[in-house]
Amino acid sequence: MGGANGKSGLRVWRNARLATMAEGAAGLGIVEKGAIAARDGLIIYAGLEAGMPAAAGQGAETIDCERRWITPGLIDCHTHLVYAGNRANEFEMRLAGATYEEVARAGGGIVSSVKSLRAASEDQLIAETLPRLDALMAEGVTTVEVKSGYGLDADNEKKSLRAARRLADERPVTIRTTCLAAHALPPEAKGDKDAFIDLVAGAILPEVAAEKLADAVDGFCEGIAFSPEQMARVFDKAKALGLPVKLHADQLSNLHGAALAARYGALSADHLEYTDEEGAGAMAKAGTVATILPGAYYFIRETKKPPVDLFRRHGVKMAVATDSNPGTSPLTSLLLTMNMAATLFGMTVDECLAGVTREAARALGLLGQTGTLEAGKSADLAIWDIERPAELVYRMGFNPLHARIWRGQ
Repeated sequence: MGGANGKSGLRVWRNARLATMAEGAAGLGIVEKGAIAARDGLIIYAGLEAGMPAAAGQGAETIDCERRWITPGLIDCHTHLVYAGNRANEFEMRLAGATYEEVARAGGGIVSSVKSLRAASEDQLIAETLPRLDALMAEGVTTVEVKSGYGLDADNEKKSLRAARRLADERPVTIRTTCLAAHALPPEAKGDKDAFIDLVAGAILPEVAAEKLADAVDGFCEGIAFSPEQMARVFDKAKALGLPVKLHADQLSNLHGAALAARYGALSADHLEYTDEEGAGAMAKAGTVATILPGAYYFIRETKKPPVDLFRRHGVKMAVATDSNPGTSPLTSLLLTMNMAATLFGMTVDECLAGVTREAARALGLLGQTGTLEAGKSADLAIWDIERPAELVYRMGFNPLHARIWRGQ
């Protein structure tokens, strides 16, 4: 599938079946006898091969896809990919009957990841993260969002975000970074959540913004984390700094986090197991994407499912992501994540595939650049050895990727 670029910087993938995921198209936007032409990393044509303008193919390097399927490159729009060490010992403790509180008292939970990240150098963080990134890329992922949130002070949050930014220098992939300083309370805060939120809004976010280390700001709105009022202070600062927001909302209880996210025009609200009708309606009006995270639901043995029917009824767009993190979703397969979203939550094949392409792009504010196969967008493609798109959701532990193309290469 590789090979040097055509002399004109033009490439054409022909004899393909396309799932364009174009907005407004029926279903997956399927084109049976399709072709894609790209110049300088951008799609210039995607549609019926017979309808491709002659100029689009002139002097191009042409690749015969032999009737394989092409989807947009997959997008993992919610990860905590940069961390040090792991929490397998806590997993073992929980299996032996320890409660979340007991694990936390034994030095576990987010605080143990904070300790490990603070002790690691930036280079160490990158070395530990690359195998996780490689696992995602091996399944056709071309864009990954990476959150901080295990530093919890200015220097370590910045270290984490710098490491995330540098992943894009190490691999051919688009990285979006999110500052999640309002993730948990660090030990030195001595239980004072308000003082810590002052630090986040007063010092951490301004420093992160000044160094252009984050594309968005996130927070954890939950009884065990921060209140809606505290998150509103973080969001006010983010808005003042010109940064879009997203929110870990309604995961373990209904604090009306979805409605809060919507009020701030958040790109996405994520988890959402306890979101109610009011929250869903507010998200629909604001255009806030619901990011569904079945990995965490499965791993911590949740029993309350996100209200997928409610989101459908209100027309809330749904993305699907791994939530890859050391404590509650050590998952690095977006293909398996789609199967879980379908099996556990009853999402359809079309919803799952849109959820890891078009809607994931929307959740990152990137829909203008990627997420569908349309002229003007980045030539981010995944080419699959499958007979029908449903196989990408149906199979478990099987990777039918034939080739991954990022920006035309």
